[in-house]
Amino acid sequence: MQQNHENVCVLIIDDEKKLNNLLSRIISLEGFKVKQAYNGREGLRILSQEDVHVVLSDVKLPDANGVELVEQIKKRKPYVEVINLTAYGNIPDGVQSIKNGAFDYITKGDDNDKIIPLLCKASEKALLQKRAFDLDRVNADKPNFDAIIGNSPQIKESIQLARKVAQTDTTVLLLGETGTGKEVFAQAIHFESNRKHQRFVALNCSGFNSELLESELFGYKAGAFTGAGKDKKGLFEEANGGTIFLDEIGEMNLDLQAKLLRVLETQTFIKLGDTSTTRVNVRIIAATNRNLQVESEEGKFRMDLYYRLSVFTISLPSLSGRLGDIELLAEFFLKEYGRKANRLNLQFDSAFLKILKEHTWKGNIRELKNVIERVVILAEKDIIDPSLLPFEFQNDLGVHTSLNMQMMEKQHIRKVLNYTHGNKTEAARLLGIGLTTLYRKLEEYKIQ
Repeated sequence: MQQNHENVCVLIIDDEKKLNNLLSRIISLEGFKVKQAYNGREGLRILSQEDVHVVLSDVKLPDANGVELVEQIKKRKPYVEVINLTAYGNIPDGVQSIKNGAFDYITKGDDNDKIIPLLCKASEKALLQKRAFDLDRVNADKPNFDAIIGNSPQIKESIQLARKVAQTDTTVLLLGETGTGKEVFAQAIHFESNRKHQRFVALNCSGFNSELLESELFGYKAGAFTGAGKDKKGLFEEANGGTIFLDEIGEMNLDLQAKLLRVLETQTFIKLGDTSTTRVNVRIIAATNRNLQVESEEGKFRMDLYYRLSVFTISLPSLSGRLGDIELLAEFFLKEYGRKANRLNLQFDSAFLKILKEHTWKGNIRELKNVIERVVILAEKDIIDPSLLPFEFQNDLGVHTSLNMQMMEKQHIRKVLNYTHGNKTEAARLLGIGLTTLYRKLEEYKIQ
């Protein structure tokens, strides 16, 4: 029984700290993961950041009514089940609690023996509801061309080409700088093709050495090498009937390129340790930020593979080449992260937007997205101004360059660490620096 609860998170919202801690200990001993909050606002914040399944909420909270809180919880995460706890039960509150979507309404003390059985039933229901919710969300979130943001002629031309090729089985080569949205385009092509009901599998070729990359793509037979204890399916088999997206294709070595060429020509390959061929029906979409034509002429990339991959080439514009779309993208990301942080009134001031348009976006859309995520975390007011921008923007701030940079950096790191509850790995990601660099700065600034 305890093992089944390991993946269930219970959030306790109660301002009585002794009772909160007692419930936490009891529920933890049953194998549940537990989060604690002492008021409604803190509870909603934890709900938005953690994978919560069941909420135990007091009715009388310092800043909220627990019965009304049920409705807010259900709006944010419909699959979460809520159990209201009250010191003095009354029928009208109980009726309203259930109407608002609560799983149950019980009295503290008298009903302590009911809590664990109730949690088991509520968590079972919540897990089933979450599976259905996740499935609906996956189907709703399938990328399509209408979801690609931008009104510039450059991005519209790329979308128009992608729409045309989506209806075919033609191999596509996506060209563009890092962060220009190549995987988004690949997904849109897949989900607007006849293969949309089959799998879309993505792999970044730069993330593996040649041996690992081959086994990831094509799989192997048991005994093919030391440690290969059983047969392994490769991604081409996993994507059978669907689409495989090979990002950073220019990083693949020449020997493996020959094997990929065979797949393109015959839709067959031989697994490591196998003697017979495996046949698949897979569409290939590849992407790179390198000039494969030049590299093939220099012998660094197979010329025959380049010609097979580049049957239909789409170039994605850099962000600096579509300046008119920066504000649209920034507003979209602001709404996305504002909704996650329950900050729906956030807006940019004109000076902030001016700096965004003047900045050189080497990381393109990915860099812009990270910047907006960070400013949402750091914003203490609804108006977002240039003071919230990362350090690399300081040269764009003009009058702000006279500020004490070290003091700003120290304050910035503290805010991000506070947001991540001390999680340094996540803080380093949001700050856009390496974990080692973060530890060095923590020591330099004497941040505990």
